[in-house]
Amino acid sequence: MPTKLFKKRRKFLIYLAKTLHQCGTPAYQLEGHLVKISAALELGGSFLISPTSITCVFWPKDDRENQEHSYIARVQPGDLDLGLLARTDELVEELCSGQRDLDDALLRLEEINNKPNPYPRWVIFIAFGLASAAFSMLMGTSWADVIASFMIGLGIYGLVMVGEKHPRIQSALDPLAALFAAFAASAIAFIAPSINMALVVLASIIVFIPGLALTVGLSELAARDLISGTVRVMDALMSLFKLYFGAFLGFAIASVLLGNVEQVEAVRLPKWSGWLAVLVLSFSLMVMFKIRLKDAPWGVAAGFLGHSVSIVASAYFGSALGIFFAALFLGIYANLFARWRKAPAAIVLLQGIVVLVPGSKLYMGLNTVISGKEILHIEQIGSQSFLILMSLVAGLIFANIIADPRRSL
Repeated sequence: MPTKLFKKRRKFLIYLAKTLHQCGTPAYQLEGHLVKISAALELGGSFLISPTSITCVFWPKDDRENQEHSYIARVQPGDLDLGLLARTDELVEELCSGQRDLDDALLRLEEINNKPNPYPRWVIFIAFGLASAAFSMLMGTSWADVIASFMIGLGIYGLVMVGEKHPRIQSALDPLAALFAAFAASAIAFIAPSINMALVVLASIIVFIPGLALTVGLSELAARDLISGTVRVMDALMSLFKLYFGAFLGFAIASVLLGNVEQVEAVRLPKWSGWLAVLVLSFSLMVMFKIRLKDAPWGVAAGFLGHSVSIVASAYFGSALGIFFAALFLGIYANLFARWRKAPAAIVLLQGIVVLVPGSKLYMGLNTVISGKEILHIEQIGSQSFLILMSLVAGLIFANIIADPRRSL
């Protein structure tokens, strides 16, 4: 293979690895995908991916001993960007099928990476508030909690915008967001003493709760990708601790400055509100995950599928196994979507997984252990949280056995 062509193909694969890592792709999927694309480009490749590093080794298929080239880069953990993931996957399909040449593919990959957020600021602003309100509705608390969560969620996006301009605030965004939410909830409680302040705080910071990161980390451990899985799980747990401390500090400051509020029993939401919550949350996630409009209906359907299966299965098998069956059906649905639409399964899978809210119960369990108070009364919440996470992972593993996605992403 000519040296110039080898370098060009190597450059494309490195750029592709960074782009897919930026999308939050699980390490074991990214490594397998890169090996597959390397083979399609007539290169040998070996990859070691973690949330904070990328290591690649390339060589021409017929000459590894004399022409092996290594690449190592330090990177930041990727955020979920399902629009970028979908566009990148389409580009790779076009390159491998001969619809694009390598030079054109490199230019297109750079263009995709520089593409601005498809949703304007005001839409993201509203999505933050709606995501918080939708979580309150899913918990079936009260309309006062829903309104308070919506208002604080909007305020937290303001904090996110400030963090984008000030790196020091960005580095402490998790505890600052929780502190702001706790203080704001305490202030609102003077006007509406019926709100469940702890639940309002949890709903307001739900976009920061690392339930999805924990699920991905455990999936990586189940796939025996031990380095990436361990790093991701520990990072998620640290985020959870920072959020809880921020909320604890916020309540303490509010108690000193504002005093304590007598709680009043609230009227609980009707059962139908849960379905409205799934719809609102699905559209909010569409904005936060930067999902393309043409993929959005499939993601919304995944949210309803996961919610409905979990309700029906939980009635017969209990909540933990109910989540297992929900994850199983979601995984099958996502894999069939991947085969039919020739797109990554994650585009629809993640919206359905988030609706199952595994991270919120971990936060509730942490609160119960430390403060001795329950946000919501849930029997054996600690063991339930663990079982729910395991059920999610197991459901997705069984789904891959039943319906092969026939794709590496």
